[in-house]
Amino acid sequence: MSLEVSIIVPDRVFWKDQAQEIIFPTITGQMGVLENHIPLLTGLDTGVMKVRQNADEWMAIAIMGGFALVSENKITVLVNGAAVSSDIDAQEAESVFLQAKANLEKAAEGKETQDAEIQYKKALARFEVTKPVAL
Repeated sequence: MSLEVSIIVPDRVFWKDQAQEIIFPTITGQMGVLENHIPLLTGLDTGVMKVRQNADEWMAIAIMGGFALVSENKITVLVNGAAVSSDIDAQEAESVFLQAKANLEKAAEGKETQDAEIQYKKALARFEVTKPVAL
C-alpha cells in the first residue's frame, strides 16, 4: 500500500498521485510521512516539499505555505501556490532569487523586512526546485 497524495491550490487540484514518502516544510521544520502515519494536521511553510514515488525517485515541489492533513494513508495538501521544475525557467528562478536576496539584505526594519523575507522564501523555494533533489 502507498500514500494517496493530493496537492490543491486555490483554483484547482495541482497534483494527485501515489507516493511512498513525503517530506514537508512545516512551520517548525521538516517532517516526513510514511505509510500508516498517525492522523495529523500541520501548518506548512513556504519551501520545498519532497515526494518519493518509488525506491529512489524523488520529486520536488515548491509550495507557498498552507496546511497538510494526514489521515488513513491519504494526504491532502492545501497551499497558496505550487510549482514543479518543469514549470520553472531555471535561469529566471536564479535571477529572481538573487534579486530577492539583495532586497532582503537592503530592507529596512518592520513591514519592508517582512515583505522581503516572504519574497526571498518564495524565490528560494522556486530556485531549489530547479536543482536535483537532495536529501
